[in-house]
Formats: sequence, C-alpha cells, structure tokens
Amino acid sequence: MNQRETVAERGPSSSRRGKGGDGAERHEVIYRSISDAIIEHRLKPGSRLREDALAEVFGVSRTGIRKILQRLAMEQLVTLTPRRGASVTRPTADEAKDVFDARQMIECGLMREVARRITPDNAAVLRSLSAREQQVVRDGDHSAGIRLSAEFHSRLARISGNATLADFVERLCFRSSLILAVYGNPIRLGCETHDHDALIALLEHGEGDRAEALMSRHLDAVEATLSMVEEEDETPDLHTIFSH
Repeated sequence: MNQRETVAERGPSSSRRGKGGDGAERHEVIYRSISDAIIEHRLKPGSRLREDALAEVFGVSRTGIRKILQRLAMEQLVTLTPRRGASVTRPTADEAKDVFDARQMIECGLMREVARRITPDNAAVLRSLSAREQQVVRDGDHSAGIRLSAEFHSRLARISGNATLADFVERLCFRSSLILAVYGNPIRLGCETHDHDALIALLEHGEGDRAEALMSRHLDAVEATLSMVEEEDETPDLHTIFSH
C-alpha cells in the first residue's frame, strides 16, 4: 500500500473538473483521504459517515460522496445500510478469524516465491518500511504503525509477481486494520516489528521454508492479541478528522 496523498495537499483548484462540478482527480484524493482515516483508525469501526457532512467537509456534491462511499463499500471498508446510510465496517469475531485464516493460507504460501524473486532493491524498500514502522511505534503512534505494517505486508506479497494474490493480500490487510481497531489490545497493537526484519533476512538468503514458518508464527502472534469485546457505534466529528 503506497503512501497516500491527503486532502490538505491537494485542493479543488488543482483537480480536473468533471460532470456535476466534482473533478475525477478530486474524487480520488477524497477517496484516499477517507480510506486512510479508516485504516489509521481516525474513523473508528461503526462510525457513521453522513453524506451531507462529508460533502460539506470536502466541498463536493453529495452525488460525488455517494460514489466514493460505494467504492469504499466494494472494498469492505464501509457498510451501506438502507435508511441508516454509510458507516465504517465493523468486522464480527467470525469475520476476524476468517481474515487471519486467509492471510495464513495466502501470505505464508507466497514466501517461497518471494524468496526466489526478492532483489536488493526490494529488500531496501522493505527495510525502510520496517524502520519507519518501528520509529512510529516507539513514538506511540500505533495507528500509523498499523498502516505501515499493512504496507509492508502488501509490498512483500507483490514481490511474488502474482498481482491477483497481492491485491487480495492488500484487501486482507485493510480488513486486518479494522479488526485491530475493534479488537486489538491498545498496549500491544499489531505486528511485532522485529519479525519484519527477520523475515527480510530469511528471504534475502533464499530461505523460503523458514520465512513461511516465521510468517505463520507472526500472524498467529498478531491474532493472539485480539480481544473479542464489542464497542458502541459513534458519530465522529468529520470536520476535526479531515481538518489537517
């Protein structure tokens, strides 16, 4: 998952205007801003996403916001409910187990191919992500740490050369971020960052079998931090969330 552009960096004047006054580029920036807010837990699972409020915050039409929410719903980051509208998806305990089971099957299964294909440039990118993740975790920014962890796992999967499976891993990482937001232990949230460095070292040495085993233990450890306790839904202050 690539670093994403925020709304603060791009304004309406820099976007190509489309039908109805909302530019296609502007829509992309808004989509990425909302999805980042979900993945980074600034918008919590269960939070209501009112079309009128989002339209006011971003200065676009409700029709444009509706299209963006529909796109987010297709990626399972947002749930659309008749008469209630849109809300950030809240995974169930069963869905959480399914997501981690799927990650075990796919990510572990990709490690041998990644070990065959990884290059020094690939390893350097992964080490940079791991270092940034460790730094933000030390700084206490666990939400950013989870986002960087998701990016690490997505980049790792792409080295396999299987774009279809890599896209699926990215979507699973999005879902994992929601799961951690709902059920994660705030004291120990997300990946053990030293595991990422160990994975890189094994892959660089072509030790796909050992990397597969470490990935399995790594995902087990993340899942073991989850506590299946439900929280109440909330209505977020969208102006505050998207004001930076």
